[in-house]
Amino acid sequence: MSAPPKTVLTATPEEDAAIRAAVRAAQGHVVAGPEHVEGLLALLSDPRVSDPIYDLPRPFTRESVAKWVADSEALRQEGRCVLAVTLDAAGQVAGYSRFSVWPERASGELAGARRADLQNTGGGRQGVAHSIAWMFEVLGLRLIGLTAALDNIRSAKAIDGAGFTRMGEVESVRPDGATRRSLYWEMTRDDWRLRHRL
Repeated sequence: MSAPPKTVLTATPEEDAAIRAAVRAAQGHVVAGPEHVEGLLALLSDPRVSDPIYDLPRPFTRESVAKWVADSEALRQEGRCVLAVTLDAAGQVAGYSRFSVWPERASGELAGARRADLQNTGGGRQGVAHSIAWMFEVLGLRLIGLTAALDNIRSAKAIDGAGFTRMGEVESVRPDGATRRSLYWEMTRDDWRLRHRL
């Protein structure tokens, strides 16, 4: 699991419980299951998709991806994670989103990617905006932190375009313990609502 946002919030016990329940329900998303492992493996095996993402289960094998899906599901049952897939018209995995949640801090993080043939079509920004709205309005989070590799221009543009505030850099830790310097952004629910006049 990734690191929580730099800014530390404290949720009330009621807020914590409501966030956990919303994460378990994962309303509006296709939760990744064993039936999606092959599709996720094909998606992540394309370096154009996976190279910029630091917290994926490398090396990509059927076993490592199946474990990632199972571990994410276990975390969802704890109210801490949703690994969701998007499917194309043929029912094939076209992308994924992984929502990491810290209910006790009313905070979360988003990671994800789209299939290479769907990149640079404008859908990425729409996807980020939809995911952020879902995290604030459905999950009930009050803060989201995001990271991107220093050279990941596409993600940086999408995050800037969504209205996040750049807050310098952080050291991101890969599952294998290696580190990566990352750009870092935050947005509060109040700022998001003000931006969208909600």
